[in-house]
Amino acid sequence: MTNPPDERGAELRELFFETSQELLQALNEQALNLEKNPGDEETVRSIRRTVHTLKGDAAACGLRELSELAHQFEDALSLEGTAAHAALAEIAFAAADVFTELVTAYHTGAPLPSSEHLRQSINLLTAAPAKKTRRKTSVKVSVHSPKDWTAAEKTAMAEAQAAGIPLFEIVVKIDPNCTMPIAARQMIQHAISPLGQLLVVRPDAKAPAASKQVEFIFASREAKEAIASKCQIPTIASEVSVSWLDAAALATLPPVASTPAPFNESTSAAAPADPAQSTTSPTSEATPVSDTPQSAETQPSATEAPIHPFATENILRVEAARIDSVLNLVGELIIGKSMLQQALSEFGKRYPKEPLRGKFSDAIAFQARVLNDLQRSVMKIRMVPVDQLFRRFPRIVRDVARQCNREVDLELCGQETDLDKGILDAIAEPLTHLARNAVSHGIETAEERRAKGKPAHGKIRLNAYHQGNQVMVEIADDGRGIDAQKIRNRAVELGMITPDEAARLNEPESLDLIFRPGFSTAERITEVSGRGVGMDVVQSVLQRLKATIHVETRLGQGTTFHLKLPLTLAIIKALLFWVEQRLYAIPLNAVSQIARTFESEVHLVDNYEVLQLRNQVLPLLRLGRKVPYTVDHKKQKLFVLVINVGERKYGLIVDALEGEEELVIKALDDSTFSTDLVNGASILGDGKVVLILNLPAVVEHMSRARPETGSTSFGLLLNHADRARLALGAPGGQA
Repeated sequence: MTNPPDERGAELRELFFETSQELLQALNEQALNLEKNPGDEETVRSIRRTVHTLKGDAAACGLRELSELAHQFEDALSLEGTAAHAALAEIAFAAADVFTELVTAYHTGAPLPSSEHLRQSINLLTAAPAKKTRRKTSVKVSVHSPKDWTAAEKTAMAEAQAAGIPLFEIVVKIDPNCTMPIAARQMIQHAISPLGQLLVVRPDAKAPAASKQVEFIFASREAKEAIASKCQIPTIASEVSVSWLDAAALATLPPVASTPAPFNESTSAAAPADPAQSTTSPTSEATPVSDTPQSAETQPSATEAPIHPFATENILRVEAARIDSVLNLVGELIIGKSMLQQALSEFGKRYPKEPLRGKFSDAIAFQARVLNDLQRSVMKIRMVPVDQLFRRFPRIVRDVARQCNREVDLELCGQETDLDKGILDAIAEPLTHLARNAVSHGIETAEERRAKGKPAHGKIRLNAYHQGNQVMVEIADDGRGIDAQKIRNRAVELGMITPDEAARLNEPESLDLIFRPGFSTAERITEVSGRGVGMDVVQSVLQRLKATIHVETRLGQGTTFHLKLPLTLAIIKALLFWVEQRLYAIPLNAVSQIARTFESEVHLVDNYEVLQLRNQVLPLLRLGRKVPYTVDHKKQKLFVLVINVGERKYGLIVDALEGEEELVIKALDDSTFSTDLVNGASILGDGKVVLILNLPAVVEHMSRARPETGSTSFGLLLNHADRARLALGAPGGQA
């Protein structure tokens, strides 16, 4: 049973919106290459092939404006002398931008943007004084002309004839009202393929005549009427002709050995190479339609090795939502594993000598191993190389550099590093802002760089690599660096801090000021910078991802932003602890050590609590209420978790430790649970709900509060813990 036409069209469009992103990215990269190598014929041919494919895919989906605009650009690129046009690279960039805007508008249902400026630019390519001619015109090929058959096709026909299988010539005229003639061509091939074997297909899918009719040489033992019936598809075929191949054509076939290899009607090595099977098309039923003569570079060679027209590929496209659903089920299984382990522990305490205890333990251990493998496999499916994101940056850096009158080279490293698809999408905007800042604020003008003894071209380096179970992404420039004193002075001017507070800030604390909302050092507002919006958004996005950002700078030498990202957002190893009879968790990789101390070792410095630990002064964050002063107050023991937030260390004071646990993060409804102090919650095997703290947000919030206000901050967490328990449906009284 086939899908209704409207459903097939919707699927075709969705696949086009996905594949078009690759084509548009390729167009950007080709334009960048052409800008570096003006007049390069091979690059121009690559651009023309990309535009041709985009045009055909858009036409197959009925996206008329995009198809016609791409057709106009392809026409101009097919003329001799186009490659030498001085503005060709700029026009290619403009085309990539307009095509992207059109695809976005089609996808979202928004009004189509104006393309008049691009059309005028394309007209420049055809308005040169010299007469322009097309590179080559196509010649109509008839299927029944033996001189046009390849040697492989003739051999396949000869083998079929030797095996006693009749050869038919089929001519199908495409309905003039059919909006997708190449898809129609494929439907006809699919319809008749069960009856025999296609040996020759003409004309080429990219030839102008391909939209009018299709001709086959077909080997089959079926009757002519049965073959004709299969070809007569309503709204697709307007006229069908089926006849036996004439004797004159059969006489041109080569002789076959006395003991020929058996002819296989279902698969044949001599199956025609059909460009309609191009993997760049949206589906196997719709390929680029060419209504203009093709150049020699885009014409398929007649000597290409034929391929099976219905060959399969090993790539399966799956929506991210489906993978998320599987990952969520894996998370539920992990919770179930914890429940079983909890039950086994209680069973062992109650029946310590029970023989079945060992069997239960072995079964649960086996289940845990399989579950761990399943979890890793699902996570690998979600992993994608960061190259999918990095590929955008050459164009971004190029555009900003031109706006700011800078000369900048971009170096990409570690593109093969894998990262969770959800995290990769989330960091796209922060990383883009950092790259734009590196060009507009970091890199000096060519004159400034020469005066400092630097090369005129600035350098920006984008790098990614794995570090333990995290991913590091770094963006570095060799520009002017960041002046910490200037940052402090600017913050005072903007009223963010007082002069006394500025005097007490060290360099890392001063650099953290750039992440404050509204902070900017730009003296005037431009399209690129100066509005004080961006760096605070960068930090807030990273905090939501349980990621951190650290700034490293040297005046006159450059700045590096280090982003430390988790591999996944779904399942984490966590350390559990108690504060005022409530259970909390933090990522285990954020804990560098656990220390025991006494209340008497805690000191106040500028009204902040600190602890001297191994010749290091450690700022303390007290989540719970401070115990009222008593005679034995100073002797009270404390647990201190030494945590890493960025490149800084803090001590987290807790009441007691629970242990390590693998937690499945459950998202909480923002309408009933709105705080940046918590990343999510999880359910333990015994039904307890545990809140997972967002350490960067907790540190920022609590370090601004005085010790005596710590109870207020923690009171907020207590309320959220109770609401999380209710939201996740945990049994009453469990936290």
